[in-house]
Amino acid sequence: MELNGVAAVVTGGASGLGLATTHALVSQGAHVVVLDRDEEKARKLAEALGDKVTVSITDVTDRKEIESTLGSIASDLPLRVAVNCAGIGVAKRVLSRDGAPHDVESFSKVIQVNLIGTFNVMAVAASIMAKTDPLEFGERGVVVNTASIAAFDGQIGQIAYSASKGGIVGMTLPAARDLAVVGVRVVTIAPGIIDTPLLGSLPEEARAALAAGVPFPHRLGTPEDYAKLVLSICDNGYINGEVIRLDGALRMAPK
Repeated sequence: MELNGVAAVVTGGASGLGLATTHALVSQGAHVVVLDRDEEKARKLAEALGDKVTVSITDVTDRKEIESTLGSIASDLPLRVAVNCAGIGVAKRVLSRDGAPHDVESFSKVIQVNLIGTFNVMAVAASIMAKTDPLEFGERGVVVNTASIAAFDGQIGQIAYSASKGGIVGMTLPAARDLAVVGVRVVTIAPGIIDTPLLGSLPEEARAALAAGVPFPHRLGTPEDYAKLVLSICDNGYINGEVIRLDGALRMAPK
């Protein structure tokens, strides 16, 4: 898919995986609509990229907000790409050390943001893509969702996060089948240990231990690794209905 002159939406696009993806898409000539809750980071991104991005402080769990934001995309810029990077996590076991059950409020919050938010953006973006003119072989767009290797190798304390990411994995094939009729592909990336600002706060010894646990290459993943894969998915129109692990062959231990 040619990205020059098309519109793309990236949730969580002002930091981490989303920020790298925003820059990668802009470098290919796309105009990126960034949905993010962090006003300060969103402002800095808008200052850095100017008219190459449109930044919106949007809650991905709010369908009406998403419809309003994406519905305002200029008609001369067809929406072709949607990348879901927004997500949160919580570290709690089903039973705490004192035997208290995991609260349903925090579990529900993670599901709402990670799973329902991804579904919301995918559905609304696909409805807009379906109205665009078809490209070669009838393709109209691609949705890239973000799961995690925790969907497969969930660790102790990751019950909510793993459930939310497992739901994204489970949506991939049926969504691709649902949207085949309108020429919209759906692909999921399941990243491993990515070198985010959170990991950057760890002591170097701890970071080195995490990197050593990756079979090959012996390093942490980077947001740029993720962004490169997004571009490859956009470019290769035969990738559809697939979940791609981006983890250096890592399989997570229980803890």
